[in-house]
Amino acid sequence: MLPGLESKHTLAHNILDRIWHSLLAVVLIGAITWFCFSLIPVNATTVALAYLLAVLAVAARWGLLVSSIMSVAAMGCFNYYFLPPIRTFTIADPQNLVALVAFLTTSIIASHLSDSASKRAGEAIQRRQEMERLYELSRALLLSGADKSAATQVAYHVARIFGCDGAVFYDRASGHLYRAGSVDVQVPESKMRDSAVQGTEFQDAVTGTVTLPVSLGGHGTGSLTILGGTVSEAAMHAIANLVAIALEREHAQAAANLADAARHNEEMKSTLLDAVAHEFKTPLTSIKAATSAMLSGNSQSTAQRELLTVIDEETDRLSDMVTEAIQMARLEAGKLRIDKKSVTVETLIREIIEQSKAALDGRIVTVKVDPDLPPADADPDMVHLVLRQLLSNAVKYSPPGSAIAFHVQARDGEIAVGIADQGCGIPEAEQEHIFDKFYRARNVRAQIPGTGMGLTIARKIVEAHGGTMWVRSRPKQGSEFFFSLPAVREAVTE
Repeated sequence: MLPGLESKHTLAHNILDRIWHSLLAVVLIGAITWFCFSLIPVNATTVALAYLLAVLAVAARWGLLVSSIMSVAAMGCFNYYFLPPIRTFTIADPQNLVALVAFLTTSIIASHLSDSASKRAGEAIQRRQEMERLYELSRALLLSGADKSAATQVAYHVARIFGCDGAVFYDRASGHLYRAGSVDVQVPESKMRDSAVQGTEFQDAVTGTVTLPVSLGGHGTGSLTILGGTVSEAAMHAIANLVAIALEREHAQAAANLADAARHNEEMKSTLLDAVAHEFKTPLTSIKAATSAMLSGNSQSTAQRELLTVIDEETDRLSDMVTEAIQMARLEAGKLRIDKKSVTVETLIREIIEQSKAALDGRIVTVKVDPDLPPADADPDMVHLVLRQLLSNAVKYSPPGSAIAFHVQARDGEIAVGIADQGCGIPEAEQEHIFDKFYRARNVRAQIPGTGMGLTIARKIVEAHGGTMWVRSRPKQGSEFFFSLPAVREAVTE
């Protein structure tokens, strides 16, 4: 049977039930009248009470309409058989007229009160049942197995628990419709999509379906269509809220699981990288020692010395790459230890310049420091690593013979260090990405060797000190890298 025809059939069935109940109520009044008038004669007061009790019972059972019809029938029988003159509808005594009106009024009012109490009791029972079903639905959705998502189970649990003829759930994330129930609910997918996106509710009088949006915090996650079942409007909205909470919980749990898996993956990767990098250090140290010893002698030919020099230089380069890998592994594993001390930044800069003199290839490096510069509260070894990385970058990306300039100044309790070169510069769109792991600018990645880890390591070290690192650059106008370190508090206060 179609849902529209089914609703019309239900209405006709309700009308027939009321007619049948009204006839039974009138028959009951006739039976009371016969019993009290013919079988065991009683006075009018007893009859009135008998009528009133019967009306109250019918009102509680079949409602106000049937009990009102019964009250009118009782008044007629009371007047005809028990108020003089008997067997007539004439009322001789005005007091009997008052009693008759009082009886009818009392009967109808009592019927109304009984009907209201019955309805309230029924509503309370329905609310209790709905609360129990909502609790069962929440358990079913929140405790669903990991092998099936909550979205695929919504329609099934709603139809099963609330006794609906059919239910359909539209999952906005996947765009799928999930159906359940004994009746295949015919609802357009476009309507359910609109309900999910716009947050609107639809009621179809023809099919008897109700479509509700499923959303949490203003974000629509889907929509739910219900057909049949004794579900109040409040319960429907509660169902939609429970479904939204279950879906949001599942999404949050999935995100947490992914984050946890990613964290474990990063830890394992960092541990493996650290172990492999340390294993590379041993043979590199041996190669470096061997080439250095051979270069210190004079037994080699010119060609041999050139080859040994290449091996020695490439060994240094490979050793630097391994060192960067070790530092990156420690940073990602959270094993970086910062041992802060009072350090003079200018001294560290000049030490780096002196150590890198052979690699400068004729470049002039200047250092400009503000007078009365306070010491920095930092780990000298870590800052040494940052300065070496920035100077190495400046050398790699600027032409031979160009100038490189360090400048250091104090500001707002911090020490800002900058290093400027005259290289090819960095496009504005790539300036933030150059601090990402393994990222290298497109205009240099093919010409200049590198791993793309140096700036990432430098920035993480600076951030571990509580500072920041940034860059200013224009294509063909060079680059200027900056980083900040906290100054020693006592020195800043003075």
